[in-house]
Amino acid sequence: MRKILFTTIMILLMATNVFAADEMNLLIWSEYMPEDFVSDFQKDTGIKVRVEYYESMEELVAKLQAGGKNQYDVVVPSDYILPAMIKLGLLKELDHSKIPNLKNLQDTFIDPTWDKGNKYSVAYQWGTIGMMYRKDKLKDFDGSWDIMFDPAKRQGPFIFIDSVREMLGIAQCFMGMDVNTTDKGELKKLMDKMLEAKHDKFFAGFDVGTGGRSKVAAGTAVAAIVYNGDALRAVADHPDTCAFINPKGGTIGWVDSMSIPSGAPHPDKALTFINWVLNPKVGAKLSNWTQYATPNKAAYPYITPEDFKNPAIYPNKEYIPSIQFIKDLGKDNKIYDQIWTMVKTR
Repeated sequence: MRKILFTTIMILLMATNVFAADEMNLLIWSEYMPEDFVSDFQKDTGIKVRVEYYESMEELVAKLQAGGKNQYDVVVPSDYILPAMIKLGLLKELDHSKIPNLKNLQDTFIDPTWDKGNKYSVAYQWGTIGMMYRKDKLKDFDGSWDIMFDPAKRQGPFIFIDSVREMLGIAQCFMGMDVNTTDKGELKKLMDKMLEAKHDKFFAGFDVGTGGRSKVAAGTAVAAIVYNGDALRAVADHPDTCAFINPKGGTIGWVDSMSIPSGAPHPDKALTFINWVLNPKVGAKLSNWTQYATPNKAAYPYITPEDFKNPAIYPNKEYIPSIQFIKDLGKDNKIYDQIWTMVKTR
């Protein structure tokens, strides 16, 4: 009995000591900053940082609802989830007087529809969700979503991204739908298409973007739905066999932002971090590594020229109208959750 009691006490002590009192706690997507990013911040500010990672928006929200809103100082949610997080009381209003570099944002990211007045968020990176594929294994590939969604054109194992609205949104792009539709007839067609694809002999499962990327690079899949920066870093390592494209028919765009949880233990350190990321050279270093587009107009002179010319990172003006952004649908979000549950379980 004493041994059990001692073990329990030790576990509790370890749990309380995980978050050091003098450290800023960052919760962020995996593989979303250079290896020396945190150490650079510490050198510049003297602030120590502890980092944890998540692989989906659902995981992020679950962590915050389970007590993380009182443990983490900075989180990086996607645009479409922000309104729901604000309504749930998970985020703290930002003190703009402590973020002077906010002026460096492009106009597009000032006063965005998902967070009017940037009360709770500041853009971190933006990009698209596209297709990483094996150019050495696909024949007559026309750059469309057909090799995943058209039964007659599938050529080998393909992987869907394990993210509710983003995955369903990609299918809607293929079908020519509004990714925020609540029309029951269209949503029935969406579910039918997802189930048809899932039950195809070439369907190789749902995976996070980095997981799908790795399987295409390894040759166990011919295509996967992947975030553009994740894919481009892998393509750079496998230029003879792999490629990435924002497919014909359109795709999903996204904006990830820095926010502070409502009970953050070190909000001033969090504001210092947000302002530091908005420094032009810091912002450029971030995007040059992630190969996602920067929302920081002051960083433009320091961005790798080749990246600026790459339509996979900065889509050309002809493709821009084909990019759709997911919106928070309030009570209608549950419709998409129900479709996702049926797709995953049937």
